[in-house]
Amino acid sequence: MISATLSVESRSIPLSDGNRMPVIGLGTYGDPRKTPKGTAYQSVKLAIDVGYRHFDGALVYLNEHEVGQAIREKIADGTVTREEIFYCGKLWCTFHPPELVRPALERTLKTLGLDYVDLYIIEFPVAFKPGDVFYPKDENGRYIYYQNDLRATWEALEACKDAGLTKSLGVSNFNRRQLELILNKPGLKHKPVSNQVECHPYFTQPKLLEFCRQNDIVIVGYSPLGTSRDASWVNLKCPPLLEDPLLVSIGKKYKKTSAHVALRFSVQRGVAVIPKSFSCERIKENFQIFDFSLTEEETSAIEKLNKNVRFVELLMWSDHPEYPFHDEY
Repeated sequence: MISATLSVESRSIPLSDGNRMPVIGLGTYGDPRKTPKGTAYQSVKLAIDVGYRHFDGALVYLNEHEVGQAIREKIADGTVTREEIFYCGKLWCTFHPPELVRPALERTLKTLGLDYVDLYIIEFPVAFKPGDVFYPKDENGRYIYYQNDLRATWEALEACKDAGLTKSLGVSNFNRRQLELILNKPGLKHKPVSNQVECHPYFTQPKLLEFCRQNDIVIVGYSPLGTSRDASWVNLKCPPLLEDPLLVSIGKKYKKTSAHVALRFSVQRGVAVIPKSFSCERIKENFQIFDFSLTEEETSAIEKLNKNVRFVELLMWSDHPEYPFHDEY
């Protein structure tokens, strides 16, 4: 458990394999159809100057070339060393068959222009028809699924770690049953060090957080400030998190924003956060969480805000047998 007095020096969480993960990272997803070229590049360069060392990306975001270029340039100009940067890449749903795992990671490395990633995770436990079409659909517009054994995919990931292509291995959007499938795999060589899931004051994930703690798995919270209001994939029944009166009032006490309070809340629970922003002001602002801490009373009050409602439901894939969100946690 990270102490409430999370010092400016110790801005990272130890992982079960001996590596460390910075507690705050920059999420780099942007709708490829709407995000101007160069946006991710500029945002990552700025973020490194601000102090971010953790970057969360994915091949399927279609901007890893920009993220990689920004990182390489900041290494070249002496701002950071490669060892100081923590990059998380993701295995997309069309690359689950074991023979496609390493080529997918090698493609990410080539796109980034890096020799290794720090963390490579299975992005979603649902498998799609293998191939280079990221969202394969049939003539009726239905997604084409694929039956795959997650344990076989994990073994291929273990081989990537053994080959030095990634320092650590993890998963994303896995429920307890799916985590146990990996943890109880015969001949398991490398445990998942992290599980990236939606986590914020309106969706605090207490049971999954406790299960992961017991198994030395760090929760990385995506959408830690809620999420965009894009009705095509976001549950709009949930009110905007950052307008919550409690978060706003606690923020006033510390001369902070509701976003600062939400991020600090997660970090004090031992959850790493990856707020996504391409706004210069927000990128700078979101990093200002190391100069105050919440009291136990405040943390308890924020925990009570939990509505147990997801913003990110991904219902379009809810008929897949490995869709993770039917289970309680």
